[in-house]
Amino acid sequence: MNSVLVASNRGPVSFTVSDDGELTMKRGGGGLVSGLSGVAKGDGVLWVCAALADGDRSAVRMAPGGRIDHAGYDTGPLRMLDIPPAVFHRAYNAVANSTLWFVNHLLYDIPNAPNFGTKFEREWESYRDYNGAFALALAEEAGHGARVMVQDYHLTLTPAMLRAERPDLRIAHFSHTPWAPPEYFSLLPDDVAREVLEGILGADHAGFLTDRWAQAFMDCCVALLGAEADRVGRSVTHEGRTTRIGVHSLGVDGAALWERACEPDVESHMAALREQVGDRRLIVRIDRTELSKNIVRGLVAYREFLAAHPEWHGRVVHLAFAYPSRHDLPEYREYTASVQRSAQEIEDEYATEDWDPLILNVNDDYPRSLAAYRLADVLLVNPIRDGMNLVAKEGPVLSPRCALVLSREAGAAAELGPHALVVNPYDVSGTAAALHQALVMPEDERRARRDRLHAAATALPPQKWLAAQLDALA
Repeated sequence: MNSVLVASNRGPVSFTVSDDGELTMKRGGGGLVSGLSGVAKGDGVLWVCAALADGDRSAVRMAPGGRIDHAGYDTGPLRMLDIPPAVFHRAYNAVANSTLWFVNHLLYDIPNAPNFGTKFEREWESYRDYNGAFALALAEEAGHGARVMVQDYHLTLTPAMLRAERPDLRIAHFSHTPWAPPEYFSLLPDDVAREVLEGILGADHAGFLTDRWAQAFMDCCVALLGAEADRVGRSVTHEGRTTRIGVHSLGVDGAALWERACEPDVESHMAALREQVGDRRLIVRIDRTELSKNIVRGLVAYREFLAAHPEWHGRVVHLAFAYPSRHDLPEYREYTASVQRSAQEIEDEYATEDWDPLILNVNDDYPRSLAAYRLADVLLVNPIRDGMNLVAKEGPVLSPRCALVLSREAGAAAELGPHALVVNPYDVSGTAAALHQALVMPEDERRARRDRLHAAATALPPQKWLAAQLDALA
């Protein structure tokens, strides 16, 4: 039996099926996987995740009990759950990504959405079933008194469900997203809002990336549950149980990131990018085409910068890597199209025979992203709202002279803000001015800021981040 278990929707690896039926494994995507992969591999540690696509389901059906004990990528054993596709779709797309994500990132077009009716009631039931499948698997796999680390908004109900099954376990829940204030969180139906909050309060320890998000969660518990919150000691007491509230900023493992970024595939991408852009300055962004990432406003800001500073024409290139995200949802398909339209407008207006002002790539390529980090003169991270944003931390680790233009609404701004050029993500003109300031920044200031960003980004690597939460459950 396992003494430490990590539960998340997405696992450390994914599988695809070729035309001839052969399974191929690759590294899982997303910031959570990047943060946890290096630490969830010790003796007695099991990672429990969902099978996301047909390749994953094929791998699960070939593995006894869904246990894949040598998954690769140095992650240790995992158990994949083959949740019925219709249940998974409703839980993942309709509730987790179209409801809870929208609430905590304040993304709703309020005059038109949300609308909670009988369709949503069915979707919410699937979300319950999905969480229940995780709770059952964790209960089966955990040794007596084991510590269980439940991750993110996909699994808000799991802690309370698991406690009902296994009261001997020590349970933590960690939210990698922001948390909405009560007046916005209460857009959810009253019973759903209570169920989410009480689900997380089923944990012994509820963790957040910044104090701002932790305080918002406590505000919701007080306003919507009538719970008692200890702001100084950081705890919430509800119906006789007390859940400790922790703030655990997630940084990067600088040594491991550098080791990966120096491998031949990354070097090859660096050479190709350098040949493509020459000795021009590089403004880099690396994001998923996620509504909260604010890619379109970033492109509009770059266009405004080019209009205001013709002296930079031919001397700068914007590398915008915008990888597809959640294309099952129409809002995301339209947003990706908007990104592509904005990019084309820049090309149409400014491109010349010997200068492409913008290189947009929408194909996910981790080695190429690492190459772009290493070459960056400026890193643009301008989300509308973000739990942390590891891109803001990875860039200054890999680039020796990176100036960071950072949204004040990114969780990372709490640590990196003093050393970055902080912008209001809605202020396109302000972002354009910050891009110019970053490009003309004196070299000694640029390198001094980068060194301080590097120190802050690596202060709490994933090992320390996970150890602090495990210690809280001791």
